[in-house]
Amino acid sequence: MLIDTYGRVATDLRVSLTDRCNLRCTYCMPEEGLQWLAKPDLLTDDEIVRLIDLAVTRLGITEVRFTGGEPLLRPGLVGIVERVAALEPRPQMSLTTNGIGLRRTATALKAAGLDRVNVSLDTLRPDVFKTLTRRDRHKDVIEGLEAARAAGLTPVKVNSVLMPGLNEDEAPDLLAWAVENDYELRFIEQMPLDAQHGWKREGMVTAGDILASLRTRFELTEEGSEERGSAPAERWLVDGGPHRVGVIASVTRPFCSACDRTRLTADGQVRTCLFAQEETDLRAALRSDAPDEEIARIWRLAMWGKKAGAGLDDPSFVQPDRPMSAIGG
Repeated sequence: MLIDTYGRVATDLRVSLTDRCNLRCTYCMPEEGLQWLAKPDLLTDDEIVRLIDLAVTRLGITEVRFTGGEPLLRPGLVGIVERVAALEPRPQMSLTTNGIGLRRTATALKAAGLDRVNVSLDTLRPDVFKTLTRRDRHKDVIEGLEAARAAGLTPVKVNSVLMPGLNEDEAPDLLAWAVENDYELRFIEQMPLDAQHGWKREGMVTAGDILASLRTRFELTEEGSEERGSAPAERWLVDGGPHRVGVIASVTRPFCSACDRTRLTADGQVRTCLFAQEETDLRAALRSDAPDEEIARIWRLAMWGKKAGAGLDDPSFVQPDRPMSAIGG
């Protein structure tokens, strides 16, 4: 079991498979990209599967989310999914992706055992997409979403970040489109995880702004805390249901007290929180032939020291050195 001093138990493992990405989203990284991790620094497929096996069979993990960077850029992804699906007990598996490669991989991922996907899409307008991502790939994302739905990777969830002056007016249009296409839309407040450290709290589109905008066109009925559980998204029924919309208010309505996540970076570091300043090295233990019992002990100790909250409301908050692309969403 992965328990911390506040009594929270981690059952959800986020695994970053690569720090690389084929988009350059303005809220994540600079246009020229980043200094990518060297291949020897990355965990191998076997190392990733071993750590997930250990987490599932010894540490109580029941859900695994593959992230990046862009996880579809990982050459061995389908094989990793297939091997994790064979574990006993079998964890629930999902993938967070920008959707560009889904058209060609969705069927194979479903056959390998992936349960569902979260796809990032911030706008319905191709020109705005190009401005936000610095790439002209909007059509590829739409086709990737359609392929995921057709393959049965459902519910297909769409993650959207609204940015002032670019797409902040699109919330109602995005929701109408999601309802029409049977996607579950979730808006995410922009978080201080950009490589340029240009985030400013006073300039972001808040959960309150998003809900006010949605209510100009839709009736929203809050689901409540019992339905939410430890999920990061507060959810509302849209016009009485059955469709739902979620808002992840990491900055203005933090949900740290119910957090059930532990994170593994692409180079084998445990992170207790997206905003953590400290990491715990599992790669070194792996490569020094440490037994599973020792690796599990190191992981438990790391999670025991998890802080009460992210501290975004603390004036002394310092943004993590690693951008979101390097630690997974």
